[in-house]
Amino acid sequence: MTAIKHALQRDIFTPNDERLLSIVNVCKAGKKKRNCFLCATVTTERPVQVNVVKVKKSDKGDFYKRQTAWALRDLAVVDAKDAVKENPEFDLHFDKVYKWVASSTVEKNTFISCIWKLNQRYLRKKIDFINVSSQLLEESVPSGENQSVAGGDEEAVDEYQELNAREEQDIEIMMEGCEYAISNAEAFAEKLSRELQVLDGANIQSIMASEKQVNILMKLLDEALKEVDQIELKLSSYEEMLQSVKEQMDQISESNHLIHLSNTNNVKLLSEIEFLVNHMDLAKGHIKALQEGDLTSSRGIEACTNAADALLQCMNVALRPGHDMLHAVKQQQQRFSDLREQFARRLASHLNSVFVQKGHDQSSTLAQHSVELTLPNHHPFHRDLLRYAKLMEWLKNTDYGKYEGLTKNYMDYLSRLYEREIKDFFEVAKIKMTGTTREGKKFGLHGSSGKLTGSTSSLNKLSVQSSGNRRSQSSSLLDMGNMSASDLDVADRTKFDKIFEQVLSELEPLCLAEQDFISKFFKLQQHQSISGTATSEAEEMDGGVLSRSYTSGVPQTVSSEKDMIRQMMTKIFRCIEPELNNLIALGDKIDSFNSLYMLVKMSHHVWTAQNVDPASFLSTTLGNVLVTVKRNFDKCISNQMKQMDEVKISKKSKVGILPFVAEFEEFAALAESIFKNAERRGDLDKAYIKLIRAVFVSVEKVANESQKTPRDVVMMENFHHIFATLSRLKISCLEAEKKEAKQKYTDHLQSYVIYSLGQPLEKLNHFFEGVEARVAQGIREEEVSYQLAFNKQELRKVIKEYPGKEVKKGLDNLYKKVDKHLCEEENLLQVVWHSMQDEFIRQYKHFEGLIARCYPGSGITMEFTIQDILDYCSSIAQSH
Repeated sequence: MTAIKHALQRDIFTPNDERLLSIVNVCKAGKKKRNCFLCATVTTERPVQVNVVKVKKSDKGDFYKRQTAWALRDLAVVDAKDAVKENPEFDLHFDKVYKWVASSTVEKNTFISCIWKLNQRYLRKKIDFINVSSQLLEESVPSGENQSVAGGDEEAVDEYQELNAREEQDIEIMMEGCEYAISNAEAFAEKLSRELQVLDGANIQSIMASEKQVNILMKLLDEALKEVDQIELKLSSYEEMLQSVKEQMDQISESNHLIHLSNTNNVKLLSEIEFLVNHMDLAKGHIKALQEGDLTSSRGIEACTNAADALLQCMNVALRPGHDMLHAVKQQQQRFSDLREQFARRLASHLNSVFVQKGHDQSSTLAQHSVELTLPNHHPFHRDLLRYAKLMEWLKNTDYGKYEGLTKNYMDYLSRLYEREIKDFFEVAKIKMTGTTREGKKFGLHGSSGKLTGSTSSLNKLSVQSSGNRRSQSSSLLDMGNMSASDLDVADRTKFDKIFEQVLSELEPLCLAEQDFISKFFKLQQHQSISGTATSEAEEMDGGVLSRSYTSGVPQTVSSEKDMIRQMMTKIFRCIEPELNNLIALGDKIDSFNSLYMLVKMSHHVWTAQNVDPASFLSTTLGNVLVTVKRNFDKCISNQMKQMDEVKISKKSKVGILPFVAEFEEFAALAESIFKNAERRGDLDKAYIKLIRAVFVSVEKVANESQKTPRDVVMMENFHHIFATLSRLKISCLEAEKKEAKQKYTDHLQSYVIYSLGQPLEKLNHFFEGVEARVAQGIREEEVSYQLAFNKQELRKVIKEYPGKEVKKGLDNLYKKVDKHLCEEENLLQVVWHSMQDEFIRQYKHFEGLIARCYPGSGITMEFTIQDILDYCSSIAQSH
């Protein structure tokens, strides 16, 4: 290790003017074993710099190279891992932690001890030596001893010192002068001793020779010392003089500091006083306005509003630390509180009086609206109250209890006022719907309350009266428990539609205006939620009081202000929904088809209200009423379907167009006119599907039960009527049913024609059916004439039974029978007769074809021709 140390000193550190003090052979912990050396070095020049250098062997040869150097001042921690057991591992904490494993524990301890000594001598910095044996570290000693220890350390460190160039040259010259110095060291040492003695003697003689000069020098030194003593005495006197001046200057400095401190305090005090005066001083005019201001005039209201805002600013000023302990501030705050309480009480009392007075004034105008279907205008009332909106906002922010009390009183007064107005309004609407008050009693309308009373018997009575003349013939065929919608004139329905629309058109602006006023007057946000302190309780209406929870007198908002508006509107207009439901029930009693008008109108108003605000009172209320209207509409559809199930036909007269088919036509025509461009078209389409399916089922049921009229005639006429209705109205959702009705009509027309034509040429039909049966059994067509039952003689015999005269007579009887089966309303006689003519001609051609194939060359023909058939049919049709 010593040889390596000398080699490193010579090759690496001497060229850099550094001395190598300690070395340790290490490798990195946990990695592939690649050895290197950690060296502790110091520089030879002042100031001394101490470094830890990493040296490794070059890959290209046997020489060493310097790889990394760290300054010892950057070393923070030396961790020896274990202070008791021998462990070659240790860590050095520079900019990061370097983990090393020494080749031996002795080398590690020697290197750590050197690092500690270098730190003590050159750096004196705080390096943490952890897990290091106390024997390796020297304890701290006083400064004198420390110097001697440091000197001893240096001697230990300077164990080896290299000769410089001059010393090497002198030694070489001396050794050249004494050739035997190498072979005889004792003689060389004796010679050097003798020369040293000669030099010491020369030195002594030189000193003795210069004794005179030494004495002169000593004399000069004594004189210099005397001069120094005199100078010291003068300096002492000067110092005493300056000491008094220093004391005076210190006093002046302290006085200046106190003056500056006093000025600073005065400036700060003035700033605090100005702050309090500027922010907590309320003008006398404002105080007078709060105490005596006129709350009836616009000028007085504006003055009170400005004064209230100024008072609120003074009360809400952010005081600086310590201000609240000042007596004057406490007095001013108490004065502000008294002013606030006094003005809040005066404002609440005045507004309560305004609510009562305005309520009385508004109720006096009800008489002029009692005969008109209009609601009183509250705009002047709202306009007068909105002058107090800013004061209400101030009251809400300063005294929520009084604000809430005013809110409750407003709801109480206005709910009673609106209840009178709305009930009178609906009473007028009901009277206009029923014509007169006397006629209205038939529908259970009594008194001014507008409530609907009565029983099913009154409704049935109305049904009997209104069914009258127009359905006298159908009433014998259809037993109905309720009135038919077609019994009422279109004018009456149009009148009802206009009245219902006017009712909704009057209610909508009334509610929107009141909601807008509440939002502005009570300073409640309509379109955003104001969240306060979260609580788990819901804010609800309890006897008209908005329930809230309080903590230290501060209201904690339980729900949004938007909900608060809706609750106030619900309290004020609590009678709207019941009155609307009563009006709807009356309209439904008058005519069940009125539910169609109400569904369209109500849907449109709900859609409009939801576009404005989906969660508003108006939207919610109209939505609830719309549910009732939809139920009435569904009930109307169900009643029609029930009537179809209960229909009974006469056994003595022909059926014709069934009543419920005609009623479906009336319903569809009415519905299409009402639901044109309506929002709730989907509800009507669903009703159409239900009704048309019920009509189809009921038509087949009646056709199967019919005894007087053939089944095919009932099906043909009614499905033709349904097809014509759907084609005329062009209802898109019933396209499939329209095609089905057409198919059923065509099928039953064909079936009826074939069935009817089998009778005029019955024997001829039976004969050729037998011929076709033989052919079907495998007999060749030309061999059929050899069959005994179907020979030429038999054919001629059958043909002779049907001369032209008999055919015409048979067709005439057939025409009369068809005419007796068909009804006049549908006007299908000529259609059916033309179809029968075509079918008869087709049969004629078929018979002639069979004769030509089965009896070739026989010369047998029918006794009438196709032209004869056309003439017979035309003549019969014209004669009837």
